[in-house]
Amino acid sequence: MTDSIDFQLPEPVAARRIVVAMSGGVDSSVVAALATRTGAEVIGITLQLYDHGEAVGRAGACCAGRDIRDARAVCDTLGIAHYVFDHASSFREQVIEDFADEYLAGRTPIPCVKCNMGPKFTDLFALARDLGADCLATGHYVRRVVGADGAELHRAHDPARDQSYFLFATTRAQLDYLRFPLGDLPKARVREIAAELGLGVAAKPDSQDICFVPAGNYADVVRKVRPEAATSGAIVDEGGRVLGTHRGLIHYTVGQRRGLDIGGGHDPMYVVRLDAATQSVVVGPKAALAVDAARLTEINWLGGAFAGPLTAKVRSLAKPVPARLDGDRLVFDAPEYGVAPGQAAVLYAGDRVLGGGWIAETERARVAEAA
Repeated sequence: MTDSIDFQLPEPVAARRIVVAMSGGVDSSVVAALATRTGAEVIGITLQLYDHGEAVGRAGACCAGRDIRDARAVCDTLGIAHYVFDHASSFREQVIEDFADEYLAGRTPIPCVKCNMGPKFTDLFALARDLGADCLATGHYVRRVVGADGAELHRAHDPARDQSYFLFATTRAQLDYLRFPLGDLPKARVREIAAELGLGVAAKPDSQDICFVPAGNYADVVRKVRPEAATSGAIVDEGGRVLGTHRGLIHYTVGQRRGLDIGGGHDPMYVVRLDAATQSVVVGPKAALAVDAARLTEINWLGGAFAGPLTAKVRSLAKPVPARLDGDRLVFDAPEYGVAPGQAAVLYAGDRVLGGGWIAETERARVAEAA
Protein backbone atom coordinates (compact mmCIF):
# COMPACT_ATOMS: atom_id res chain seq x y z
CA MET A 1 0.00 0.00 0.00
CA THR A 2 1.19 3.50 -0.78
CA ASP A 3 2.52 5.46 2.20
CA SER A 4 0.24 7.99 3.86
CA ILE A 5 1.40 11.17 5.52
CA ASP A 6 -0.05 13.15 8.40
CA PHE A 7 0.16 16.79 7.32
CA GLN A 8 -0.80 17.91 10.84
CA LEU A 9 -3.32 20.45 9.67
CA PRO A 10 -4.59 22.76 12.38
CA GLU A 11 -7.79 21.57 14.05
CA PRO A 12 -10.58 22.38 13.81
CA VAL A 13 -10.44 23.39 10.15
CA ALA A 14 -13.53 24.36 8.23
CA ALA A 15 -12.05 23.57 4.82
CA ARG A 16 -8.80 21.61 4.54
CA ARG A 17 -6.61 22.80 1.70
CA ILE A 18 -2.96 21.98 0.93
CA VAL A 19 -0.78 23.83 -1.56
CA VAL A 20 2.13 21.80 -2.94
CA ALA A 21 5.23 23.43 -4.44
CA MET A 22 5.76 21.45 -7.64
CA SER A 23 9.01 21.51 -9.63
CA GLY A 24 8.06 18.78 -12.09
CA GLY A 25 10.34 16.23 -10.42
CA VAL A 26 9.48 12.97 -8.72
CA ASP A 27 9.81 14.31 -5.17
CA SER A 28 7.25 17.11 -5.35
CA SER A 29 4.98 14.92 -7.48
CA VAL A 30 4.88 12.26 -4.76
CA VAL A 31 4.21 14.95 -2.16
CA ALA A 32 1.17 16.02 -4.17
CA ALA A 33 0.02 12.41 -4.42
CA LEU A 34 0.41 11.85 -0.67
CA ALA A 35 -1.43 15.08 0.04
CA THR A 36 -4.45 13.91 -1.95
CA ARG A 37 -4.63 10.82 0.27
CA THR A 38 -5.40 13.00 3.30
CA GLY A 39 -8.76 13.91 1.77
CA ALA A 40 -7.84 17.58 1.61
CA GLU A 41 -8.24 19.75 -1.43
CA VAL A 42 -4.81 19.91 -3.06
CA ILE A 43 -3.48 22.62 -5.35
CA GLY A 44 -0.16 22.40 -7.18
CA ILE A 45 1.86 25.57 -7.75
CA THR A 46 4.90 25.92 -9.99
CA LEU A 47 7.02 29.04 -10.07
CA GLN A 48 8.52 29.80 -13.46
CA LEU A 49 11.84 31.21 -12.37
CA TYR A 50 14.37 30.74 -15.12
CA ASP A 51 13.81 28.70 -18.25
CA HIS A 52 17.01 27.72 -20.02
CA GLY A 53 15.99 24.21 -21.04
CA GLU A 54 15.03 25.09 -24.59
CA ALA A 55 17.91 27.52 -25.01
CA VAL A 56 20.57 24.92 -24.27
CA GLY A 57 18.66 21.86 -25.44
CA ARG A 58 18.95 20.17 -22.05
CA ALA A 59 16.12 18.92 -19.89
CA GLY A 60 16.38 18.37 -16.17
CA ALA A 61 16.77 21.87 -14.74
CA CYS A 62 14.14 22.67 -12.14
CA CYS A 63 12.74 25.70 -13.94
CA ALA A 64 12.81 24.44 -17.53
CA GLY A 65 9.69 24.35 -19.70
CA ARG A 66 9.59 20.56 -19.73
CA ASP A 67 9.44 20.50 -15.94
CA ILE A 68 6.41 22.77 -15.93
CA ARG A 69 4.73 20.43 -18.40
CA ASP A 70 5.61 17.44 -16.21
CA ALA A 71 4.15 19.14 -13.14
CA ARG A 72 0.94 19.87 -15.03
CA ALA A 73 0.73 16.27 -16.26
CA VAL A 74 1.08 14.94 -12.72
CA CYS A 75 -1.67 17.26 -11.49
CA ASP A 76 -3.90 16.09 -14.32
CA THR A 77 -3.24 12.46 -13.33
CA LEU A 78 -4.07 13.23 -9.69
CA GLY A 79 -7.10 15.32 -10.63
CA ILE A 80 -5.93 18.45 -8.84
CA ALA A 81 -5.61 22.07 -9.91
CA HIS A 82 -2.26 23.38 -11.12
CA TYR A 83 -1.15 26.98 -11.44
CA VAL A 84 2.04 28.46 -12.88
CA PHE A 85 3.25 31.86 -11.72
CA ASP A 86 5.97 33.84 -13.47
CA HIS A 87 8.47 35.05 -10.89
CA ALA A 88 11.45 35.30 -13.23
CA SER A 89 12.03 38.97 -12.45
CA SER A 90 12.35 38.52 -8.68
CA PHE A 91 14.42 35.37 -9.20
CA ARG A 92 16.87 37.25 -11.38
CA GLU A 93 17.23 40.08 -8.87
CA GLN A 94 17.34 38.03 -5.68
CA VAL A 95 19.22 34.96 -6.87
CA ILE A 96 21.03 35.27 -10.20
CA GLU A 97 22.37 38.81 -9.77
CA ASP A 98 23.29 38.09 -6.15
CA PHE A 99 25.09 34.93 -7.33
CA ALA A 100 27.18 36.97 -9.77
CA ASP A 101 27.87 39.77 -7.31
CA GLU A 102 29.07 37.34 -4.65
CA TYR A 103 31.64 35.89 -7.04
CA LEU A 104 32.80 39.38 -8.00
CA ALA A 105 33.31 40.13 -4.30
CA GLY A 106 35.53 37.07 -3.89
CA ARG A 107 32.94 35.00 -2.05
CA THR A 108 31.46 31.58 -2.83
CA PRO A 109 27.65 31.85 -3.03
CA ILE A 110 24.92 29.30 -2.36
CA PRO A 111 22.07 30.28 -4.69
CA CYS A 112 19.77 27.48 -3.54
CA VAL A 113 19.60 28.99 -0.05
CA LYS A 114 18.90 32.45 -1.46
CA CYS A 115 16.16 30.95 -3.63
CA ASN A 116 14.58 29.26 -0.61
CA MET A 117 14.79 32.52 1.33
CA GLY A 118 13.21 34.49 -1.51
CA PRO A 119 11.10 33.26 -4.42
CA LYS A 120 10.48 29.70 -3.23
CA PHE A 121 9.37 30.31 0.32
CA THR A 122 8.50 34.00 0.54
CA ASP A 123 6.62 34.11 -2.76
CA LEU A 124 5.11 30.65 -2.42
CA PHE A 125 3.95 31.44 1.11
CA ALA A 126 2.12 34.51 -0.10
CA LEU A 127 0.50 32.56 -2.93
CA ALA A 128 -0.49 29.66 -0.66
CA ARG A 129 -2.07 31.98 1.87
CA ASP A 130 -3.89 33.88 -0.87
CA LEU A 131 -5.34 30.54 -1.94
CA GLY A 132 -6.55 29.88 1.61
CA ALA A 133 -4.24 26.91 2.20
CA ASP A 134 -3.75 25.47 5.67
CA CYS A 135 -0.16 24.55 4.85
CA LEU A 136 2.49 24.54 2.13
CA ALA A 137 4.10 21.17 1.36
CA THR A 138 7.41 20.71 -0.46
CA GLY A 139 9.58 17.82 -1.63
CA HIS A 140 12.61 18.74 0.49
CA TYR A 141 14.28 15.91 2.35
CA VAL A 142 14.07 17.28 5.88
CA ARG A 143 11.81 16.54 8.84
CA ARG A 144 9.48 18.83 10.70
CA VAL A 145 9.12 17.65 14.29
CA VAL A 146 6.70 19.24 16.75
CA GLY A 147 8.49 19.66 20.07
CA ALA A 148 7.58 21.18 23.40
CA ASP A 149 8.09 24.71 22.07
CA GLY A 150 6.60 24.20 18.62
CA ALA A 151 7.83 23.05 15.23
CA GLU A 152 11.48 22.06 14.88
CA LEU A 153 13.57 21.42 11.77
CA HIS A 154 15.45 18.10 11.71
CA ARG A 155 17.73 16.30 9.29
CA ALA A 156 16.16 13.78 6.93
CA HIS A 157 16.11 10.12 7.88
CA ASP A 158 18.30 9.33 4.85
CA PRO A 159 21.60 11.24 5.35
CA ALA A 160 22.46 10.89 1.66
CA ARG A 161 19.35 12.93 0.76
CA ASP A 162 19.31 15.39 3.65
CA GLN A 163 18.75 19.01 2.54
CA SER A 164 18.67 20.72 5.92
CA TYR A 165 21.84 22.71 5.14
CA PHE A 166 19.95 24.58 2.42
CA LEU A 167 17.00 25.39 4.70
CA PHE A 168 18.83 26.90 7.68
CA ALA A 169 17.31 30.33 6.96
CA THR A 170 13.73 29.05 7.32
CA THR A 171 11.92 31.24 9.85
CA ARG A 172 9.81 30.02 12.74
CA ALA A 173 6.67 31.38 11.09
CA GLN A 174 7.52 29.55 7.86
CA LEU A 175 8.24 26.33 9.73
CA ASP A 176 4.84 26.49 11.39
CA TYR A 177 3.23 26.58 7.94
CA LEU A 178 5.51 24.17 6.08
CA ARG A 179 5.22 20.39 5.72
CA PHE A 180 7.98 18.06 4.49
CA PRO A 181 6.35 14.66 3.85
CA LEU A 182 9.48 12.97 2.42
CA GLY A 183 11.78 13.45 5.40
CA ASP A 184 11.31 9.91 6.69
CA LEU A 185 11.46 8.19 3.30
CA PRO A 186 14.43 6.95 1.27
CA LYS A 187 14.56 8.11 -2.34
CA ALA A 188 14.05 4.56 -3.63
CA ARG A 189 10.72 4.37 -1.81
CA VAL A 190 9.65 7.73 -3.25
CA ARG A 191 10.23 6.43 -6.76
CA GLU A 192 8.29 3.25 -5.91
CA ILE A 193 5.34 5.32 -4.77
CA ALA A 194 5.43 7.32 -8.00
CA ALA A 195 5.49 4.12 -10.05
CA GLU A 196 2.63 2.57 -8.03
CA LEU A 197 0.51 5.64 -8.72
CA GLY A 198 1.34 5.67 -12.41
CA LEU A 199 3.05 9.06 -12.33
CA GLY A 200 5.01 9.72 -15.51
CA VAL A 201 7.96 11.18 -13.58
CA ALA A 202 8.67 8.01 -11.57
CA ALA A 203 11.96 7.37 -13.39
CA LYS A 204 12.83 11.00 -14.14
CA PRO A 205 16.48 11.71 -13.28
CA ASP A 206 17.27 14.12 -10.48
CA SER A 207 18.57 17.52 -11.50
CA GLN A 208 22.28 17.73 -10.68
CA ASP A 209 22.92 21.37 -11.53
CA ILE A 210 21.96 24.74 -10.15
CA CYS A 211 18.79 25.35 -12.12
CA PHE A 212 19.97 28.46 -13.96
CA VAL A 213 23.49 27.16 -14.69
CA PRO A 214 23.56 25.18 -17.96
CA ALA A 215 25.77 22.08 -17.74
CA GLY A 216 27.24 23.31 -14.47
CA ASN A 217 29.22 26.11 -16.15
CA TYR A 218 28.50 28.87 -13.65
CA ALA A 219 31.34 31.07 -14.96
CA ASP A 220 29.47 31.60 -18.24
CA VAL A 221 26.35 32.65 -16.36
CA VAL A 222 28.27 35.10 -14.17
CA ARG A 223 29.98 36.63 -17.23
CA LYS A 224 26.63 37.19 -18.94
CA VAL A 225 25.27 39.00 -15.89
CA ARG A 226 28.50 40.79 -14.97
CA PRO A 227 30.91 40.95 -17.97
CA GLU A 228 33.63 42.44 -15.76
CA ALA A 229 33.86 39.09 -13.97
CA ALA A 230 36.24 37.93 -16.70
CA THR A 231 38.94 40.34 -15.52
CA SER A 232 42.22 38.48 -15.12
CA GLY A 233 44.75 38.98 -12.36
CA ALA A 234 47.69 37.53 -10.53
CA ILE A 235 47.98 34.30 -8.61
CA VAL A 236 50.22 35.12 -5.65
CA ASP A 237 51.59 33.34 -2.61
CA GLU A 238 50.97 34.70 0.88
CA GLY A 239 54.07 36.85 0.63
CA GLY A 240 52.78 38.52 -2.53
CA ARG A 241 55.11 36.73 -4.96
CA VAL A 242 53.46 36.29 -8.35
CA LEU A 243 53.19 32.63 -9.35
CA GLY A 244 50.92 32.88 -12.36
CA THR A 245 47.90 34.53 -13.94
CA HIS A 246 44.21 33.66 -13.48
CA ARG A 247 41.26 34.13 -15.87
CA GLY A 248 38.95 35.74 -13.32
CA LEU A 249 38.05 35.19 -9.66
CA ILE A 250 34.88 33.38 -10.74
CA HIS A 251 36.94 30.31 -11.62
CA TYR A 252 38.26 29.79 -8.08
CA THR A 253 37.05 28.98 -4.59
CA VAL A 254 38.72 28.62 -1.20
CA GLY A 255 40.28 25.18 -0.80
CA GLN A 256 40.68 24.58 -4.54
CA ARG A 257 43.84 22.77 -5.59
CA ARG A 258 43.31 21.75 -9.20
CA GLY A 259 43.45 24.12 -12.14
CA LEU A 260 45.75 26.71 -10.57
CA ASP A 261 48.22 26.61 -13.46
CA ILE A 262 51.19 27.84 -11.43
CA GLY A 263 53.72 25.26 -12.52
CA GLY A 264 55.73 22.92 -10.31
CA GLY A 265 58.77 23.22 -8.11
CA HIS A 266 56.91 23.69 -4.83
CA ASP A 267 54.66 21.84 -2.40
CA PRO A 268 50.97 21.43 -3.34
CA MET A 269 49.23 24.79 -3.21
CA TYR A 270 45.59 25.61 -2.43
CA VAL A 271 43.44 28.70 -2.83
CA VAL A 272 43.59 30.40 0.56
CA ARG A 273 41.51 33.47 -0.23
CA LEU A 274 40.23 35.62 -3.07
CA ASP A 275 41.18 39.29 -2.88
CA ALA A 276 38.56 41.21 -4.85
CA ALA A 277 40.25 44.57 -4.19
CA THR A 278 43.41 43.53 -6.04
CA GLN A 279 41.80 40.86 -8.25
CA SER A 280 44.29 38.38 -6.80
CA VAL A 281 44.01 34.67 -6.07
CA VAL A 282 46.10 33.99 -2.97
CA VAL A 283 47.49 30.47 -2.62
CA GLY A 284 49.35 28.63 0.09
CA PRO A 285 50.02 25.22 1.63
CA LYS A 286 47.17 23.17 3.08
CA ALA A 287 48.03 24.34 6.59
CA ALA A 288 47.09 27.87 5.52
CA LEU A 289 43.47 26.75 5.05
CA ALA A 290 43.02 25.94 8.73
CA VAL A 291 40.79 28.35 10.66
CA ASP A 292 39.90 28.56 14.33
CA ALA A 293 36.72 30.61 13.95
CA ALA A 294 34.44 32.37 11.53
CA ARG A 295 32.34 35.50 11.89
CA LEU A 296 28.72 34.99 10.87
CA THR A 297 26.18 37.50 9.61
CA GLU A 298 22.37 37.36 9.29
CA ILE A 299 22.16 34.61 11.87
CA ASN A 300 18.81 32.82 11.85
CA TRP A 301 18.12 31.01 15.13
CA LEU A 302 15.53 28.24 15.39
CA GLY A 303 16.80 26.58 18.57
CA GLY A 304 15.04 28.65 21.23
CA ALA A 305 16.95 28.87 24.50
CA PHE A 306 19.21 25.96 23.57
CA ALA A 307 22.54 25.98 25.48
CA GLY A 308 23.94 22.48 24.94
CA PRO A 309 26.78 21.25 22.71
CA LEU A 310 26.39 21.84 19.00
CA THR A 311 28.02 20.96 15.72
CA ALA A 312 28.55 23.15 12.66
CA LYS A 313 28.46 22.31 8.97
CA VAL A 314 30.36 24.84 6.84
CA ARG A 315 29.78 23.31 3.39
CA SER A 316 26.88 21.35 1.99
CA LEU A 317 28.97 18.17 1.68
CA ALA A 318 31.03 18.65 4.84
CA LYS A 319 30.55 16.65 8.01
CA PRO A 320 29.29 18.61 11.04
CA VAL A 321 32.12 19.32 13.49
CA PRO A 322 32.03 20.31 17.18
CA ALA A 323 31.89 24.07 17.69
CA ARG A 324 30.37 26.79 19.85
CA LEU A 325 28.66 30.07 19.05
CA ASP A 326 30.03 33.10 20.89
CA GLY A 327 27.94 36.06 19.76
CA ASP A 328 28.51 36.21 16.01
CA ARG A 329 31.72 34.12 16.21
CA LEU A 330 31.57 30.44 15.42
CA VAL A 331 34.53 28.87 17.23
CA PHE A 332 35.61 25.38 16.17
CA ASP A 333 36.84 22.85 18.72
CA ALA A 334 39.61 21.90 16.27
CA PRO A 335 40.96 23.76 13.22
CA GLU A 336 38.56 23.50 10.28
CA TYR A 337 39.67 23.55 6.64
CA GLY A 338 38.22 25.12 3.50
CA VAL A 339 35.89 27.55 5.26
CA ALA A 340 34.88 30.00 2.54
CA PRO A 341 33.27 33.44 2.93
CA GLY A 342 29.88 33.42 1.23
CA GLN A 343 29.07 29.89 2.30
CA ALA A 344 26.72 29.10 5.18
CA ALA A 345 27.53 27.71 8.60
CA VAL A 346 24.59 25.61 9.78
CA LEU A 347 24.32 24.64 13.44
CA TYR A 348 22.94 21.37 14.75
CA ALA A 349 22.11 19.68 18.04
CA GLY A 350 22.17 16.06 16.97
CA ASP A 351 19.71 15.92 14.06
CA ARG A 352 17.97 19.15 14.98
CA VAL A 353 18.77 22.32 13.02
CA LEU A 354 19.38 25.14 15.48
CA GLY A 355 19.91 27.74 12.79
CA GLY A 356 22.88 29.23 11.00
CA GLY A 357 24.38 32.25 9.30
CA TRP A 358 26.52 33.43 6.42
CA ILE A 359 30.30 33.19 6.73
CA ALA A 360 31.60 36.77 6.41
CA GLU A 361 35.24 36.21 7.32
CA THR A 362 37.51 33.66 8.95
CA GLU A 363 40.18 33.68 11.63
CA ARG A 364 43.29 31.79 10.67
CA ALA A 365 44.19 28.94 12.98
CA ARG A 366 47.08 29.48 15.38
CA VAL A 367 48.67 26.23 14.16
CA ALA A 368 48.70 27.72 10.65
CA GLU A 369 50.35 30.91 11.88
CA ALA A 370 53.07 28.85 13.55
CA ALA A 371 53.68 26.69 10.47
